[in-house]
Amino acid sequence: MVRRNENLQGDNGMKLARIAVLAAVLGLSAGLWPNAADAAQTGMASYYKHGKRTANGEAFDPHGLTAAHRTFPFGSRVLVTNLKNGKSVIVRINDRGPFTKGRVIDLSLGAAKVVGLTQTGVARVKVVRLD
Repeated sequence: MVRRNENLQGDNGMKLARIAVLAAVLGLSAGLWPNAADAAQTGMASYYKHGKRTANGEAFDPHGLTAAHRTFPFGSRVLVTNLKNGKSVIVRINDRGPFTKGRVIDLSLGAAKVVGLTQTGVARVKVVRLD
């Protein structure tokens, strides 16, 4: 009898494992699977150093580590990597933009300095949403 009980538990465990794998493959794993909008983006970044208020209502701080993105929610943390020199910075989205075709993100002056963007004005970057 004990052996049969162990086999039943083993079978149930295998069924649960199969269900977990299927859920992961289908992207149903409790929000752990990123949406297509959250996938890494690659494109051009620029920076800005003037402004009074950001789109979320806070005062613009040119020396802060913030950025403007068209679709990421306000407060999202984003890893921005300059693909030419490999330098990265984590910024918080607090504004909307960029409004120039071909750009994926606008960085504050402070963030642009960290990734080495201020001399060229624009750079090819990889953008990854962290939360």
